[in-house]
Amino acid sequence: MSQQFSRFHMSRRQWLASAAALAVAPGAMVLGGCASAQGAAAGAAAGSQPGGLGMVGGLFAGSRSDKGFMEAGWRGLEKARDVLGVQLRFIDGIAPQQDKLAAALAQLAEQGAPLVIAHGGQNNQAAVEVARRFPGTRFVVTQGAVQAANLSSYDVLQEESAYLAGVLAALTTRTGVVGHMSGIRVPPGLKGRAAYAAGVRDTDPKVRLLTNFSGDQDDNALSHRIAQAQIAAGADVIFTMLNSGRDGVTRACREKKVRQIGNVIDWTAVDPQVFVASAWADVGIGAFLAVKDMKETGAPRPGIYKIGLQDPAAVRLVMGRDVPASVRARVDQARAEIAAGLLKVPEHYEGPEFSA
Repeated sequence: MSQQFSRFHMSRRQWLASAAALAVAPGAMVLGGCASAQGAAAGAAAGSQPGGLGMVGGLFAGSRSDKGFMEAGWRGLEKARDVLGVQLRFIDGIAPQQDKLAAALAQLAEQGAPLVIAHGGQNNQAAVEVARRFPGTRFVVTQGAVQAANLSSYDVLQEESAYLAGVLAALTTRTGVVGHMSGIRVPPGLKGRAAYAAGVRDTDPKVRLLTNFSGDQDDNALSHRIAQAQIAAGADVIFTMLNSGRDGVTRACREKKVRQIGNVIDWTAVDPQVFVASAWADVGIGAFLAVKDMKETGAPRPGIYKIGLQDPAAVRLVMGRDVPASVRARVDQARAEIAAGLLKVPEHYEGPEFSA
């Protein structure tokens, strides 16, 4: 667990004085002081005025350098630091378990951050619990599905680009079998799987889908074994919604000359030999916009704010250079229909599961 903080006791006045004296480093720092809930409420009240936001807390249920979902969220907070001039405190490396996530969120609130951002839908229930305990603090869950008086969700609709990934997979498979791999069963991952499956089915119902949730986003040995099993079962295109564990799939694809579709970032630029496409979803935009809204208006947007294919900077399918023009045209047709509201992307999957 890579929690970056030092434990010490000081008054709120002393802490504020020391924080003001610190230059904002290229990385972020977590100060594990023991400010009271009353002090946290006072800090949140100060941050509720437009332009008054100075400190933002961030929680990551995984590594900030996972080359995937967690790192994208961290980049959003880094952008907020660099563009909006806020300071950051963060905790990362937390296991995606509600009690541990709640404890970390409470620590950030107790330290006086007016805004605390929990990155990822795995924080939904923990955020609901902690928001009740700290009514003076604003909480945001990125890729979340929860809301309350002091709790909002910013949801980049990565499932829309996942649907397009399914369209492409169905059009490019030569074996008639495609794969999907993810780790933990959180709402964004489940919706992404449902969308990908629908994209495959709507494009060619004869294509067979192998879908697996391994239980771990970061275990490369596990993901390599499952990818090998899917390839042995005929899959020649595999869509991965993993974090650090994506490397194991990439190794299996390279060994067997199978193509992969990535997500979150542009994997076709990272490894064009393996990745035929990537379901781009800049989930860091949610973190950046939450800070921007808080700084400009004194509060994040209420409820659940959704960002989809209408904003190509946030959501799109990036395709490799070797994707034929006819396939690109079919994918673009589906994109236009989703963006216009003519095609609704399903959020639930009821088909068979693949077990390795």
